[in-house]
Amino acid sequence: MIKLPDIYEKRMAGLLGGEFESYKQALNLEPCRAFRVNTNKISLEEFEKINPFGSEKIPYTENGFYLDFERIGNNPYHHAGLIYVQEPAAMAPAECTDIESDWWVLDMCAAPGGKSTQIANKLHKNGLLVSNEIIASRCKILSGNIERLGVKNAVVTCADTAFLAKTFPKTFDLIMVDAPCSGEGMFRKEAAAVSEWSEENVLKCAARQAEILENAVKLLKDGGTIIYATCTFSLEENEMVIDRFIKAHPDFCLVKPKEEVVEATTEGINFDGCETQNIHFARRFYPHKGRGEGQFMAVLKNTKEKPTVKSTVKSTQRIEKIVFDFLDDILEGYDKTAVKMVNGTPVYFESDFDLNGIKPFLCGVTIGEIRKNYILPHHQLFSALGDKFKRKINLSVADKRVLQFLHGEEIEVECENGFAAVLVDGAPLGGVKVVNGTAKNYYPKGLRINL
Repeated sequence: MIKLPDIYEKRMAGLLGGEFESYKQALNLEPCRAFRVNTNKISLEEFEKINPFGSEKIPYTENGFYLDFERIGNNPYHHAGLIYVQEPAAMAPAECTDIESDWWVLDMCAAPGGKSTQIANKLHKNGLLVSNEIIASRCKILSGNIERLGVKNAVVTCADTAFLAKTFPKTFDLIMVDAPCSGEGMFRKEAAAVSEWSEENVLKCAARQAEILENAVKLLKDGGTIIYATCTFSLEENEMVIDRFIKAHPDFCLVKPKEEVVEATTEGINFDGCETQNIHFARRFYPHKGRGEGQFMAVLKNTKEKPTVKSTVKSTQRIEKIVFDFLDDILEGYDKTAVKMVNGTPVYFESDFDLNGIKPFLCGVTIGEIRKNYILPHHQLFSALGDKFKRKINLSVADKRVLQFLHGEEIEVECENGFAAVLVDGAPLGGVKVVNGTAKNYYPKGLRINL
C-alpha cells in the first residue's frame, strides 16, 4: 500500500473530486507495461510475424503494444533494437501531432530516449533528430539507446537549454519539451518519487519548466510546434505553465491533439484565473482511467508564417582515404557525401545540420576509430548499417549461435574473410571479423549477457 503525503492527498482530492478514491486504489495495482516496434529496423507487418512479446495494440500508437513477456532485456530482438520498452502513457505526447518525415526535431530533455526513438521512427533520410540531455551519465544511456535502435540521422548533445537557444536559434520545426517535474505520475512505479515529493519542489519544477519553455521558443522556427509534457498532475506544473506561456507569447496558440490521443485522455483543467479559453485542449492521462501512469501534454503552435527554405551547411573537413577504402570494402553501397569528420572521428551523417562548433556525445553513425593503417569499427556501424554490409551472417533467433554471440563468444560461420554484420531474423545485431570460418566477436562487453 502506497502511503501518500497528507498535503498531496488534499491537493489530488481537490483536482479529482469523486474520482480520488479510484485513483488511490489504482496506485496499488501492478503498473502496465508496453513496448514499441522500431520501424527503422523492421516493418510493423514483418514484426507481427515474429512477435513474442504481446499482440494487444495501444490505440493511440500505431507501433505500440502492451507487453506480456518476462526478462525482455535478454531477448535477442531487444538487443537487435527491434523494440523499445516504454511506459504506455509516455508514448502519447509524441502522437499528439503529425510529424513530417523531413522535419528537424529537438528533444530538449531526452534521456533515456523513449520519446526520441519514437520520433526517430517518424523521420526519414532528410529529417533530423537532436536529442539533448544535461546530465552526462544519462546522456550515455540516451546514446546507447540511439545506437541500439540503429538511428542514423541523430545528434546527441549534453547541454543546458539556454546554451542550445544561443547556439541554434530558430532551427527546429518541432520541439519536444518532456520537462523535468515533481513526478507525481510515477508514484506507482517509483517509491523515491513519493518520498521526495513536496509542494516546494512542485514550485521549483514549475519555475524550471517555464525557463525551458522560454528557451524552446528561441530554438523554434516560425510556424513550428512545441509539445510540452510532464509526468505529473499538479496545476502549477501543467495548465498554469501553459496559461502563463500563452499570455506571454501571443504568437502561440494551444491546439487540439490528434483524435486518438484525445480519446485516450481527459481534458486539461480550467482553474480559477485561467485566461486560456481552450485549456481543455491540454490532455491528462490518469492511472485510474487509462492503462498507464500519469502524463500531461499540450501542443503549442507558433502562428507565424513558416519559412520555405531550410538553411544548411555542408562539412568541409578532409576525410582520410583509409575511411573510404574501409567503407568500400564492407558496404554494398553508401552516400560518400554523408561521410564526415566530427571531433576527429569519421561518421556517417546524411544531414546538413551545422553543429556550430559544439562537441556532441554522438553524431550520426560512428564509423570507427582511425588507427595507424586501419579502421577499428564501432558497434554503432554494425547496428545502424548492418543490413548494408556485403558480408552478412543472418541467424534465426532459435540458432544457438545468437546467444553465444550475445555472450561474447566466437562463433563458427560460413562467410568470406573480413568484417561482417551479424543479423537475427534479418535485423542487425552486431559485428564480427571472420577469419577462415571463425567469427571474432565485436559485441561490446558492456552489452553482453550471461548464459
